[in-house]
Amino acid sequence: MSYPPPLYDGDSGEISATVRVDDAAPEITYPNGNRVRYLATGATTQGLFGLYRWEFSGARSGPGAHFHRTMAESFYVLSGEVTIFDGQTWGLRRPGDWVHVPPGGIHGFRNESGAPASMLLHFAPGAPREGYFEGLARIAAGEQPSPEEYAAFMDFHDNIWVE
Repeated sequence: MSYPPPLYDGDSGEISATVRVDDAAPEITYPNGNRVRYLATGATTQGLFGLYRWEFSGARSGPGAHFHRTMAESFYVLSGEVTIFDGQTWGLRRPGDWVHVPPGGIHGFRNESGAPASMLLHFAPGAPREGYFEGLARIAAGEQPSPEEYAAFMDFHDNIWVE
């Protein structure tokens, strides 16, 4: 395996780092207390990846089994306990545990512990997941899309649910 083609062809480098401090406000707070922090969006990484910090409140929550056709998703548990579906079983994951799901891989995650937990979500390439998270927040706050609107929303955001 070799390195990919260069993405930067300058000779001297450039000042272009992005910094987000830990006490920055979350972009989304769901009615159940879960929060999402946009660490790096596909737009800010020129589509290379998206990185989000998902902070569970103590409420039981999280998506069931699903897959994505256009992107890989990885989970890195920072605190607490998160139950992650790897396509075969729901397994309890703790701080330092990492799960990678390639495109097409069935997965899900949830907080069943009754206690706060947090994890990093990494998407590659950097799809616009912000619209998905924000749409879920509107639904959680009481917006009632029709079944057709809900299906179109999921399709647009590459979420294919598995029974």
